[in-house]
Amino acid sequence: MSIEIAPKVQKSHALVTSVIKTPTYSYAHLDLLSATGLSNPTELDALQVKSYCTSALKQFLGATGMGIPLDILKVERQSCWVRLPRENLGAFAAAITAWQGTTQDGIHSTLLIRGCSDWLGVLVGQQDEQKLWTD
Repeated sequence: MSIEIAPKVQKSHALVTSVIKTPTYSYAHLDLLSATGLSNPTELDALQVKSYCTSALKQFLGATGMGIPLDILKVERQSCWVRLPRENLGAFAAAITAWQGTTQDGIHSTLLIRGCSDWLGVLVGQQDEQKLWTD
């Protein structure tokens, strides 16, 4: 009498696997900080974001900094999300951090980095996460 072993049946199959080792772009979440006596804080627009970032990059890196391509993904009240080449994220973060801001009509405005990541999904929803711990 011989015992036959039934072949093992696989319940799942991997159709495609992919590993992204180095993403092409990085993302930054920025907030506008304004020193005003007004009850309504200043709201950002895409032109201001581009102007402020260009000013910071020019001050920190000169003409090289102005050449860094920057895509403004979303502007909402005092927050904005930008995309830039991954290899420039460190220089961009340093430039924004070192930038003293601008004063216009007696109102001093500067940008604050809320978060940086190679993955946009990491940055999305961080505002609500902050509220969870501060409310």
